[in-house]
Amino acid sequence: MGNEDDKKFTWVIKNFSSFSPYRSESVYSDIFVVGRCKWRLLAYPKGSNHRDDSLSLYLVVPNHESLPSGWRRHAKFSFTLVNQIPGEVSQQRESQYWFDQKNHIMGFDSMIRINREFLVNNELKIVAEVDVLEVVGNLDLPLETTKIVDVNGFQVLASQVKSVISLFKKHPNIASDFRAKNSHLGTTYLNIILSLTETLCNSPVELSISDLADAYSSLRYVSKVGFKLDWLEKALKEAGVTRIQDIENELNDLTRKRADMKALLEFLK
Repeated sequence: MGNEDDKKFTWVIKNFSSFSPYRSESVYSDIFVVGRCKWRLLAYPKGSNHRDDSLSLYLVVPNHESLPSGWRRHAKFSFTLVNQIPGEVSQQRESQYWFDQKNHIMGFDSMIRINREFLVNNELKIVAEVDVLEVVGNLDLPLETTKIVDVNGFQVLASQVKSVISLFKKHPNIASDFRAKNSHLGTTYLNIILSLTETLCNSPVELSISDLADAYSSLRYVSKVGFKLDWLEKALKEAGVTRIQDIENELNDLTRKRADMKALLEFLK
């Protein structure tokens, strides 16, 4: 399911040439969410009416049968067929409709005849953009509220509770010397610690020298306000040593390869 905050949805139809123009074969996209309403795309790669092999493309309300009587939703939408040749123009069509129980599928019977420039590896890329203008009846998804939970005096998001509880369980004295009248400031410091912990969970190979330097700077900043982070500093130093050794090994390998190349060039003269 797509991100409901994003009005764009990208769909790739694979094995495009395998669809027959004689059977009106259809294919559906995954469900995505825009405007707290569920949508999906429907395509007939070789046309829906047997009269030509132009792509038929539609926007669909996937759960229309389960919606309450009288539902309606007004949406403006566009379909873009991405031209895979650099510099060439993609094809776009747009429209707007009122969707309801009788008209839950809207779009274009003949979008465009698909040529080779629209296919790469026999795949067609479609970008749909949907803007929900008005809704009559219930929305598919309720408006979510951000839940804040108190953990050891720190106000954290509900999604962070598990990580914060685990942090205090492993290091019960981590905030014993920390004092802050502003709860928001305390939460900011705690988020920095969580971020540092996640950073050190990565393989040292994935960390650049700049990443490690930024992490150490953040660690010193949080330590100065009273958090006990000796364990985190130790882990950071170990990651730094490992990364420096990896870089030295890479440089040594490069030096050997250059020497071998130089020897080969001398031999070929």
